[in-house]
Amino acid sequence: MAKARETFGKKEKEKKRLKQRQDKQEKMLDRKANNKEGKSLEDMMAYIDEEGNISSTPPDPRRKKTFKAEDMQISVPKYEPGEEEVRSGVVAFFNGEKGFGFINDAKTGERFFVHISQLLEPVSENDKVSFDVEAGDRGLSAVHVKKLA
Repeated sequence: MAKARETFGKKEKEKKRLKQRQDKQEKMLDRKANNKEGKSLEDMMAYIDEEGNISSTPPDPRRKKTFKAEDMQISVPKYEPGEEEVRSGVVAFFNGEKGFGFINDAKTGERFFVHISQLLEPVSENDKVSFDVEAGDRGLSAVHVKKLA
């Protein structure tokens, strides 16, 4: 029978296995040295200071802030429809045959889809228009599009 050869790959695997065993032993010794069993309740307590940060020292009672529970707002405020600003922009592209186009907002530069059904009057490319924005099936789209003089 042939003698088993010790190849480079086998040596590397053995080194890796020994390294992992050594690391595991070191971790075990570290866990034993830093064992938290037997600590007092006071050592384990955490406090929240006046600013809402977690601290190991109790907060100063003189700096305590009081508030009314009615003033707390836990949820998102309800949407109250109001006077929304009318946007203005330029028609960047419009295909009358297919019935859709795009409007570039003058302030933000955002591009909004517009369908022919949302036009109040006919428009063509490079026309200045005013419009509102609504959430459509595939994102925001321009509605109530009106040509500016």
